[in-house]
Amino acid sequence: MDLSKQTEENLHFMLKELTKYLEVANHSLFDVNHYDLAKYNDIKSLYEMIVNKGKLTAMETQAFIEELRSARK
Repeated sequence: MDLSKQTEENLHFMLKELTKYLEVANHSLFDVNHYDLAKYNDIKSLYEMIVNKGKLTAMETQAFIEELRSARK
């Protein structure tokens, strides 16, 4: 998948993958309809950070979710 292209499909893919990495119970935070493509690069940066880091601590997960909330519509 070419994540360099700002598409809704790529955004959906990244958000779906983030639910797996973060192991969160509330998946509604990752609903693609709540995000604007204008924030694509911000979300992509967060996605790349989490993929490169792998497992996060509980505090890191909470901080990450807060950052992701700020990218919502």
